[in-house]
Amino acid sequence: MKSTHSADSGTKAITGSTRQHIKSRLQKASTHAQRLVELLKDRAGSGGTHDDLFEARAYFVSLRGAVEFEKRSWQRCLQEYSESRLLYTALAKSGNAKRNDVFRDLLSTTIDPSIRYAAYQLKLPRTTTIDNIVARYAPREKNEYVQEIIKADPDALNAGRPGQKRSSVGGAQNIPRTIRWRSREVNLEDASTAQALAAVSAAEAKLSSFLSSNPDLDSEAKAAAYDDVLIPSQDAVDSTKTALDELSNEGVSPGDPRMQALQITRTAVNYALVGWRVGRNRVLCGSQDGATLEEESSRKTPRPRKDGKIRKAQEEGTGRKLTRLRERVVLYDATLQSLDSVKGLPGVAADQTFVQELDTERKYFSALRCLAIARSHALLSNTKNALALFARALEQCPQLPISTVPEDPASTPPKLEVTPTQTSFLYTLLESNVHRHRALVELHGIHDEMVKAAEAKSKTALPMIERLDEYPTNGADLSHLVTYPPMIQPIPVKPLFYDFASNYIEYPGRGRERDERKADARGPGVDGKGEPKQEAKKGWFGFGFGR
Repeated sequence: MKSTHSADSGTKAITGSTRQHIKSRLQKASTHAQRLVELLKDRAGSGGTHDDLFEARAYFVSLRGAVEFEKRSWQRCLQEYSESRLLYTALAKSGNAKRNDVFRDLLSTTIDPSIRYAAYQLKLPRTTTIDNIVARYAPREKNEYVQEIIKADPDALNAGRPGQKRSSVGGAQNIPRTIRWRSREVNLEDASTAQALAAVSAAEAKLSSFLSSNPDLDSEAKAAAYDDVLIPSQDAVDSTKTALDELSNEGVSPGDPRMQALQITRTAVNYALVGWRVGRNRVLCGSQDGATLEEESSRKTPRPRKDGKIRKAQEEGTGRKLTRLRERVVLYDATLQSLDSVKGLPGVAADQTFVQELDTERKYFSALRCLAIARSHALLSNTKNALALFARALEQCPQLPISTVPEDPASTPPKLEVTPTQTSFLYTLLESNVHRHRALVELHGIHDEMVKAAEAKSKTALPMIERLDEYPTNGADLSHLVTYPPMIQPIPVKPLFYDFASNYIEYPGRGRERDERKADARGPGVDGKGEPKQEAKKGWFGFGFGR
């Protein structure tokens, strides 16, 4: 109802009867949820489990928090939502993957934003983390559910030392207080962004360990591991944008130090997100960022035959190769779009050195895109088109070092940065392909000229009398009008049809010989009924060809 109203009325606040209707519906829903909690307490009669009771209680207190939110009772709202978040966090550790995703979505989309807004209304510092808010406002006294969670996990409401955040396994992970972008370092003004960046650091370490310990995985499995880094990176981007919008709504000027720090943070987190997206695309493209087109069949172990012999691996077809190249072109297009989006971030256009680095990286991926399209034409035997595209890719491929990054790309997960070794490999590969296809174009040209010469020679071997349908542009060859001396050869004539065999063929039902014998016995010109005999037509069509 609230979302519908927001879509219809734009930025107007919900007032009057609409607000009262929303509050009454929430109050009625919370009453039903409370009744459900009371029923689930009787586990023998209801058949519910311990998790069912906790989920019903979490839903009930979240509805109570929504009621207090509409009443603008911010302290009571924080108390209800803190208990709900505590319960849902405990349920998210139960081990059921599908339910865990639902609980985490509920926390990130409804409960955490409500807690953050209520804390803002109570003038709490923006750098206060949600864990600290929950630890402060969660009702501990006379609350059996909170007491049970604390009994199972004594550190459930322990927010930890400043600068630390409890991880999902009960430990602590460092929360950064500052963020560096190029040569500038600013304080993190938003606690949600700091928490998301801490999650990104933990996920990056996990991703590096996973990729280094599983080097033989296929590209799809490696790319799927990037999702654990992309999700908190997107959370950091969203949190920074929300913090900027809140300061703008408060009327803070763009020159305020807080706004300046958030703008730099926005550029840094957006660039980091683009880097992880590009890295995922590079992993999906295959080895050397898709510069090499290896056979898929060579990477798969053929199944043994029933007789125990080794099954011969089938060669990959041209259609499948074209499909893979088409998929790579789509990934390169997405990478180029991501690079173009970086130039629109605050402060990027003024950094000429950084813009040149982006342009060089863009040339690298543009060259890879041209390489994939050129390979498609080469597979279809369009040698001239392939040569033109290979030459275009060679022109775009950078030859100078891009940035001072580690030369060993396997030490860290691939991201946006490109090493000089990778650009050198691509340049050498493109140069060899240009030379190879230039030679193929020359060979095809020589072959075409030889074919044309053979065709012209075969045509000129015929005399003029047999080529009267041609009009020679350079004049007729009067020295070869006819073939002399003449040779014996078949001449086409119009055939004549002679049906000599028709009079000697017997057909069912005619009984010709029997009739002739009877006629001879009766005399000439009389049939079997004593009437004059009619002479039968001779030939197939009665043309009268006699014997």
